[in-house]
Amino acid sequence: MAGPAAGPERRSASEVRALWHAGDVEAHENPDYLRAVATSVVEFHDAFQAFMKLHVFNDSIARGVAPAVFPRDDAGADEIAGATAAVDQAAGRAAAAPGLTGVRFNVQGAGVVDPIAAWHTVTKPKPVLEPDDIVPACHQMTGRLDELIHKAAAEAPPQVGAEAMHPLIWGAASRLWQDSYFRHAVAAAAESLITHVKNRTQRNDVAETPLWQETFSDKAPEPGKPRLRWRGVSTNRDVKSMNDGLRQTQHRYRRRPCGTAAPVPLGARPRS
Repeated sequence: MAGPAAGPERRSASEVRALWHAGDVEAHENPDYLRAVATSVVEFHDAFQAFMKLHVFNDSIARGVAPAVFPRDDAGADEIAGATAAVDQAAGRAAAAPGLTGVRFNVQGAGVVDPIAAWHTVTKPKPVLEPDDIVPACHQMTGRLDELIHKAAAEAPPQVGAEAMHPLIWGAASRLWQDSYFRHAVAAAAESLITHVKNRTQRNDVAETPLWQETFSDKAPEPGKPRLRWRGVSTNRDVKSMNDGLRQTQHRYRRRPCGTAAPVPLGARPRS
């Protein structure tokens, strides 16, 4: 006979992360995925409640040994089978919720119990969980998922669509990107940008990396070596940060050719 459930186990954020599989991390950070899981928990809750309408609570007969619920006398076998299948299907769709939320039960003699996977035990002898354990666990999971959805939405990076890109960049990358040649698309965009800098500075006498470093150098212009600067007062902190970042952009392209492009100084003014 299993001992009483000790209440839902709430894990810390670090413990929950340790439970995830490597492929689950990105899903956990996706608000749409989390909303889908939350909807699945609600559907499981509703299916379980419909199942319980065909049953009665065991309030007195061999509590802890006999099943926690019995079929109602007026409930047909086919009706119960259909309701059972509906809960099973909903449980499958909601299977990720306990791992994402950390809502589980510590049951004496049974260890840590998943309230969704173990829902069937309410109908079995020596039930591990009671209906009054499963329903509140669903409420806790949906509440926790709401919290995770808000957090994921707040931390999500901005989505930059093609319409937000400069024609110089998207024009070079669009066809390759739409054909799923992502690495080649990024390389084409970088090459287009380098060509633009060469044309703007009228320099074809050095390789790309030294050209970029010299063009965005903080040194004064020299004959044949014009500089490009971000628009604004050079002593402004934001302008200075942007110019410092631009000097490193080509270095980042070379090290991470598949990375996201940084802001491009298409409107920068040449100084010669």
